[in-house]
Amino acid sequence: MASSLNSHSLLCLLILAIFTSSEAKDFLVGGNENAWRVPPTTTDSLNQWAENNRFQVGDSLVWKYDAGKDSVLQVTREAYLSCNKSSPIAEHKDGATVVELRRSGAYYFISGAEGACEEGEKLIVVVLSDRHSLRALGLAPAPAPAEYEGPAVAPTSGAARSTAAAAAAALSTGMMVVLEILLR
Repeated sequence: MASSLNSHSLLCLLILAIFTSSEAKDFLVGGNENAWRVPPTTTDSLNQWAENNRFQVGDSLVWKYDAGKDSVLQVTREAYLSCNKSSPIAEHKDGATVVELRRSGAYYFISGAEGACEEGEKLIVVVLSDRHSLRALGLAPAPAPAEYEGPAVAPTSGAARSTAAAAAAALSTGMMVVLEILLR
């Protein structure tokens, strides 16, 4: 009875973790309202901020800036590298820009202010695929067995422990099957 209750509790927690972690998030670019600007040093770039965050499909980037002095241009990789503002994918000038990340892959943004991109006011954001999102939750398939065969682990004694371990393994396997079906 207690083992069944523990299995149900574990299942509820797992489902809750899946649904709460899949909620879209709004990311304030740079982590504060004054971040969309020419960085004071080359080591203080917005790309460092982006590397420290995990962006998923459905998340949004939020910029706060002075609309009279700056703008946000979404551009191609080539335009990002050369700071070419002539043909942006999208141009935002409202001072409170929100861009929804609708696909996995890289997004490139540069400043529309004269000379700002060349001085480092630009950003690359990499959005994880749904598969990578599952890995972030710890729900990835188990790695392949190691080639080295070390000493065998002695079995634990006690029927309660082996029953609980078997139930946890079955629950984990069942959830992986359900997730695989849902992701197809």
